Amino acid sequence: MQEENKKNNIKTLSFGCRLNALESEKIQKMLNSCIDTAIVVNTCAVTAEAERQSGQAIRKIARENPNAPIFVTGCAATRNPELFTQIPNTMVVSNFDKLNLNAYVNALENAPCNIKNAEISQFKSTDAKLSKQFVQIQNGCNHSCTYCITRKLRGKAVSFDYNAILNDVQAAIKNGFYEIVLTGVDIASYATQKDGNPFLLSDLCKALLNDVPEIKRLRLSSVDPAVLDVKNIINLILTENRMMPHMHFSMQSGSDTILRAMGRRHTAQQVRDLVAMANGKISFSWDIICGFPGETDALFEETLRLVHDTKPIKIHAFPFSPRPDTVAATMPEQVDRSVSKKRVKIITNLSNTIRADFMNSQLGKIVQVLVEENNIARDPHDIAVKIQGCALPPRAICNVKIIDVKDDYFIGNAV
Repeated sequence: MQEENKKNNIKTLSFGCRLNALESEKIQKMLNSCIDTAIVVNTCAVTAEAERQSGQAIRKIARENPNAPIFVTGCAATRNPELFTQIPNTMVVSNFDKLNLNAYVNALENAPCNIKNAEISQFKSTDAKLSKQFVQIQNGCNHSCTYCITRKLRGKAVSFDYNAILNDVQAAIKNGFYEIVLTGVDIASYATQKDGNPFLLSDLCKALLNDVPEIKRLRLSSVDPAVLDVKNIINLILTENRMMPHMHFSMQSGSDTILRAMGRRHTAQQVRDLVAMANGKISFSWDIICGFPGETDALFEETLRLVHDTKPIKIHAFPFSPRPDTVAATMPEQVDRSVSKKRVKIITNLSNTIRADFMNSQLGKIVQVLVEENNIARDPHDIAVKIQGCALPPRAICNVKIIDVKDDYFIGNAV
């Protein structure tokens, strides 16, 4: 969960992906132009737990702020608007209208509260001051993964125009951000035209690095390993030192049988080939769903074997959550949740061992870091580094010598 509390009287709260938080920032800026006081909650529906947390938070906000108009948007609000319209003072804005100012203005005309005396009584924020700037390059998804509800709630894939992306990046540089993270629902599917020629994600990265030489670090959010352009991205990372040498794959499983059942388009061998292509110069992290319908112990072992062989330095593992209106929710051979949770623990422990080995291999190296807050920085592999010595300003990029590993972060000295 990511909370946002910006200037004026428009406050936002975002759940789920970083894209939601980025869109909340856009909504907050948009509403500042014509609405004095409001709370915006950007919900998530990727799992039942995410949806439950969204509803719980909104009910609490409504109790604490009886005189504040509350806009509820995002995936959970789009999937089940009735759930939120029952909460006092709430107005639902679907994903498809979330960046449309008129949708908010029109909703206020029938607001379930007195907006003339709107007041926010309680809204605690733990706003994270990020040193990197996320830039959205696309929205939506054209694929049909059997477990996923998000694609239905975000709509078809739309790739943004290069000039719009370029403007966002240039604005970020002007505001003092030198690490840019390209994000979206399915960024590997980015495909448009530029100067009459096909323009893919790897082309976008090259163009931005060429047109904005002030970019010091360019990073990608999660990518689909099935997309052929991923090979071009790996080649770019290997030849361009401003591309950060870390990739996050939306893997979901390491078993070809389960991948087919999920409707995924890659195979375990494709991932092995991509990792081999990186030649140890790029680190990887994965998402993994444990306990997908039909996942036997033997099929789970296939995923563990792929983890052991390819050594991703971080795995975000979570138990399968059947979402209504998805194919997977009604599949036979549903796995008991206790088994799914046990598998999450097993694969997380393996991942932690691999991560510890990788971190220990970095001891003594000099690495470039991006300073966040309180002398905590991020290395190129997105690992936290605690810098000893004099205080360094946020957003500073400097070299650090790694001298120790403590828990899940490095200890380093600026050099």
